Amino acid sequence: MKVLVTGAAGFIGAATAQRLLRGGYEVVGLDNLNAYYDVALKEARLRRLTAQAGFRFVKLDLADDAGVAALFARESFARVVHLAAQAGVRYSLENPHAYVTSNVTGTLNVLEGCRHSGVEHLVYASTSSVYGANTNMPFSVHRGVDHPLSLYASTKRSNELMAHNYSALFKLPTTGLRFFTVYGPWGRPDMALFLFTRNILEGKPIDVFNNGHHQRDFTYVDDIAEGVVRAAERIAAPDPAWNAAAPDPATSFAPFRIYNIGNSRPVQLMRYIELIEETLGRKAVKNLLPLQPGDVPETCADIGDLVRDVGYRPATPVEVGVPAFVNWFCEFCGYQR
Repeated sequence: MKVLVTGAAGFIGAATAQRLLRGGYEVVGLDNLNAYYDVALKEARLRRLTAQAGFRFVKLDLADDAGVAALFARESFARVVHLAAQAGVRYSLENPHAYVTSNVTGTLNVLEGCRHSGVEHLVYASTSSVYGANTNMPFSVHRGVDHPLSLYASTKRSNELMAHNYSALFKLPTTGLRFFTVYGPWGRPDMALFLFTRNILEGKPIDVFNNGHHQRDFTYVDDIAEGVVRAAERIAAPDPAWNAAAPDPATSFAPFRIYNIGNSRPVQLMRYIELIEETLGRKAVKNLLPLQPGDVPETCADIGDLVRDVGYRPATPVEVGVPAFVNWFCEFCGYQR
């Protein structure tokens, strides 16, 4: 079965492509290799993929309408895993146009490609950031998400609404996955774990926002990839119990589903930092700062639907995942402890 993975040179995209290849899928990986962060890291991820049978890489920007349409017409994908996006909450305050171009226009082109080429199932990345000002924990896919706190969250929420549109009008099965604070080896340089580890090794202070009172549902990247593949294998179907008079936002009369993927065990940010310190054998110098615009103080995923429908529950604890990242980081970046 041929699967398109968009954002295949990215953190989650590369891990998901690896998992698909292990499952015997033929994978076409798409990425534009933009310079949001070090392209050398993206190229290193790609080298691990291109060394394997069953993987081909296509360099293409999803905002290229004609290029994306031609790719879908040429390849006849059975399924699509759409993970390409302009990521990052804080960067959306600096460069909002990049988010609309990549996350909205790019997703529209993917939806159009799926619609016109008979794709069996589209699985796409959303984010826990869509919960925004909601403080009702754990975050449930059955509650409304109409108060986003960043443009990044707004664009990802728009992806969910666009997907429902295509599911309803064109019977395209779509599944949206709200990821919760993904971390692990091959992570992005703009993410906290990468920044913290590098600064501690270099004897520099680390910026700890919300004065360290953050609590996050940290989810290991391999668990995310496993969840994505399992969700892709379960084609979304209409919910026979859906009630238009009391609409459930997680399901529909159309072949549409939304799931959270998180560890469902929130961890204090200070504990996260302690694990880095323990693995490195060094103490961090902490620069305590207030809550940043667009940030939320706490996240926790209700994954009941994922467990029930997909039969999967992420399980890697931070006590395993954080050392795995730190060990990878030291080796990949050439740091001595």
